[in-house]
Amino acid sequence: MIELIGTNAGLVWHVLNEGGKLSLKELKKATKIKAEKDLYAALGWLAKEGKLGFEEVESGISVYLL
Repeated sequence: MIELIGTNAGLVWHVLNEGGKLSLKELKKATKIKAEKDLYAALGWLAKEGKLGFEEVESGISVYLL
């Protein structure tokens, strides 16, 4: 499970590095991570490492690299 979270965290990082700030929906689509729980685990991993910023917008939450 830890390996999957790390792999997904890498996918999230690469997508955000290329695409800039994205909504959670856009991020899920771009990474092709199927389960929301897997996306949230990857986000938690990167957030804990201090690599992500979050912004609350009208449509939900946007995520970006710090």
